[in-house]
Amino acid sequence: MRIEDKNQKVRINEGIRAEQLRVIDVEKGNLGVMSRDEALTLAREAGLDLIEISPDAVPPIAKIMDYGKYQYETKKKIKEIKSRSKIVETKSVQVKVQTGEGDLLMKAKKASEWLAEGHRIKAELFLRGRVKYLSEDFHKERLQRFLDAVTEEYKIVDNFKKSPKGLMVTLEPTKSPSTRSKEPITRADSKSTNE
Repeated sequence: MRIEDKNQKVRINEGIRAEQLRVIDVEKGNLGVMSRDEALTLAREAGLDLIEISPDAVPPIAKIMDYGKYQYETKKKIKEIKSRSKIVETKSVQVKVQTGEGDLLMKAKKASEWLAEGHRIKAELFLRGRVKYLSEDFHKERLQRFLDAVTEEYKIVDNFKKSPKGLMVTLEPTKSPSTRSKEPITRADSKSTNE
């Protein structure tokens, strides 16, 4: 008989194809390698099922246990793994040189919420027209205004760098509040490109 699980197909009892199996009994432990028929006999005598838990092993590994309990334990393990794995997204915030104080604070508030949720933030200063040709220090200062308005603790993962749209910086939440720096970060090799 072949029973279908949500994630994979599990073979039990007569549905197991392998002639030789490494058998594990829930109560007695490892019983060693034996024929499928011997393992089925042991499972029936115990009033349990023979479940193939590792079909790719050589020889395949089978467990003597109640199939309902096996399903319960499998679902419990999957649930634990899902609860431990946290999905981290990179959220984008775009500001412009002309962005007003109110809009800047609103965007910083949203970025703070995302940082509190554990997401990364890609803050980008959008440059177009003549603004592109102002000095890099001016661009950094404008982006730093946004960073100063962020209330949640963060660390800079990817420092100020040019992007296709302008200038960007990547932030992620910190675990210790003392690592946040409100000082503007400047590069020694920055050049002024006024035209």
